[in-house]
Amino acid sequence: MHRVGSAGNTANSTRPRKEKRLTYVLSDADDTKHCAGINCLAVLKASVSGCDYLFTGSRDGTLKRWALAEDTATCSATFESHVDWVNDAVLAGDNTLVSCSSDTTLKTWNCLSDGTCTRTLRQHSDYVTCLAAAEKNSNVVASGGLGGEVFVWDLEAALTPVSKSGDSMEDDSSNVVNGSGNALPITSLRTISSSNSISVHTTQSHGYVPVPAKGHKESVYALAMNDNGSLLVSGGTEKVVRVWDPRTGSKTMKLRGHTDNIRALLLDSTGRYCLSGSSDSMIRLWDLGQQRCVHSYAVHTDSVWALASTPTFSHVYSGGRDLSLYLTDLATRESLLLCTGEHPILQLALHDDSIWAATTDSSVHRWPAEGRNPQKIIQRGGAFLAGNLSFSRARVSLEGSTLVPVYKEPIFTIPGTPGIVQHEILNNRRHVLTKDTAGSVKLWEITRGVVIEDYGKVTFEEKKEELFEMVSIPAWFTVDTRLGSLSVHLDTPQCFSAEMYSVDLNIVGKPEDDKVNLARETLKGLLAHWLAKRKQRFGVQASANGDAPSGKEVTTRSITHSRIEVDSNTENDSMVYPPFEFSTASPPSVITEGSQGGPWRKKITDLDGTEDEKDFPWWCLDCVLNNRLPPRENTKCSFYLHPCEGSAVQILTQGKLSAPRILRIHKVVNYVIEKMVLDKPLDSANPDTTLAPGLAGGPVQLSAIGDGSFRSGLKPWQKLKPSIEILCNNQASG
Repeated sequence: MHRVGSAGNTANSTRPRKEKRLTYVLSDADDTKHCAGINCLAVLKASVSGCDYLFTGSRDGTLKRWALAEDTATCSATFESHVDWVNDAVLAGDNTLVSCSSDTTLKTWNCLSDGTCTRTLRQHSDYVTCLAAAEKNSNVVASGGLGGEVFVWDLEAALTPVSKSGDSMEDDSSNVVNGSGNALPITSLRTISSSNSISVHTTQSHGYVPVPAKGHKESVYALAMNDNGSLLVSGGTEKVVRVWDPRTGSKTMKLRGHTDNIRALLLDSTGRYCLSGSSDSMIRLWDLGQQRCVHSYAVHTDSVWALASTPTFSHVYSGGRDLSLYLTDLATRESLLLCTGEHPILQLALHDDSIWAATTDSSVHRWPAEGRNPQKIIQRGGAFLAGNLSFSRARVSLEGSTLVPVYKEPIFTIPGTPGIVQHEILNNRRHVLTKDTAGSVKLWEITRGVVIEDYGKVTFEEKKEELFEMVSIPAWFTVDTRLGSLSVHLDTPQCFSAEMYSVDLNIVGKPEDDKVNLARETLKGLLAHWLAKRKQRFGVQASANGDAPSGKEVTTRSITHSRIEVDSNTENDSMVYPPFEFSTASPPSVITEGSQGGPWRKKITDLDGTEDEKDFPWWCLDCVLNNRLPPRENTKCSFYLHPCEGSAVQILTQGKLSAPRILRIHKVVNYVIEKMVLDKPLDSANPDTTLAPGLAGGPVQLSAIGDGSFRSGLKPWQKLKPSIEILCNNQASG
């Protein structure tokens, strides 16, 4: 987990702050594989001995490091801290990986570690879409994003910790400038690495502020920098290439020519030539000295999203929305279709004589490329001459000149797992039906985070209808599949609205009429590992009065009883019931934030027990540690009992009936038998102890089946009980 200070000081704010959400991300797949499209690639060559590494960043929110051998790739680390798509990643020097995300942050990592995030950099106000690094100056990285923001970072200054002790830094703050250029106080950050070590330092050390490159009025999608970091180019939805001096952030020129968004940029090592790829399907070569476009290459039939050049800048590899990878000689204009896949190409990375291709699929493919001598491929034949107008390449296709790709299959593939693309929350509010990119339909139990049924490739809609139940439970969670997996969102106080009886959850050893709050028990299951670690670390159990074992209060708000009620129906313990036990083999990840800093993400089994109100929402801790829930309205379920048409049953009660919170049909049946048929108690059950929202507001009709007679001389439990059918809104309920 990595926590950073958030811009602005909210400690003295009088405005009510929106309560923080807690999200948990489920996965039943192999954790060493991505489950969503790959947005970025970076190759780290072995310096002397050892293996090369490939870094991949995915729409599943994680980065992975792959140790490369001749025909294998082994996932040696997962970098998990971003809470949204990872959009780009670059290597700065031999051991620093910088990533950017739709969560508006940049993160730096020790790329040879087991996944340690060393710093979170917050400056952007919207999605960060692209990065650029200087190959021979590992200290300079540029970032661009939506809203037209471009920043140039001095990594050494940004990563230098403040020389203060951890105790004195916890409540310290420093200044940072937000995207608008205004100085704002920012609280300290604490980095919790995957090895559970903690270091404390400020987010931007000594008030460090990156250099802003101001000029873009719209979103930026591409950046490139020359080797020594003296030149920066950017492009986006304004359809122009802007050239900057990254040392000052001043704009030196603007290059026009593209007719659609610019999606990819490259600079040669000297900074004289620039290549751009655009959604207008064109690749353009710019001479920055002459400030003009010197060549246009009509190679693709759709948007160009990825470019990679040979070290000498003599040839360019390009890919994009047309699913195809091309090689083009920049001097002779000869182009060759290397391969065609099933998914759009998002990024390319040359690796010796091969090239890695990242696509919207969760797999990564390695193709032959002859990167050291690409002319060898072109000399085999099959090349075409790239036109200089956008329609010229399309005309070749229309005339029937079908291109044949040089390679049919990749050299090697790093497989991913299918991502979830469709979901439906079933009305029992514990199961979610999903469909993935491979067409497989699965049933999840979200209170345990596991797949309980894999139906294979069946019709999603038919399976949904088949699983429909006549039951009504309040909507206590929401779900999305943006990360390619199930993300379950808990928002207070709505998440505490659903209850079920222990008997309906098959909880053994608990009175069957005990009400179980689904969100509370789910939180206990999620944080069971954290609570165990907390007890080990502090040697005592969390007290019930709001005091944390560390001697700090969970929060002053957590003991404000005007906002909180204690759940008196459940013991204040950490026991996790079987319907809420989460898997440790495929543990979910938690995404949330506390009173300080921004959102963070970490697997529940990696929590070390030190996380507190600075990391978790106060309501979450108060629920798990103190058994306190937000106040709920004293809801009553009101209904009337009417005999079914043609029934001889007489109504012996008057007025409407009501029950609190949950209404179970068998309670109504017993009530009918006692009050209307037998006119005496059948058992000790009290129908006024339960509530179900599903029957509220609707008339309930009943009919007695059988003659209703009883044999004399028999004891009460030996007498025949009449058969009762309850109809609610003309639906048989019991």
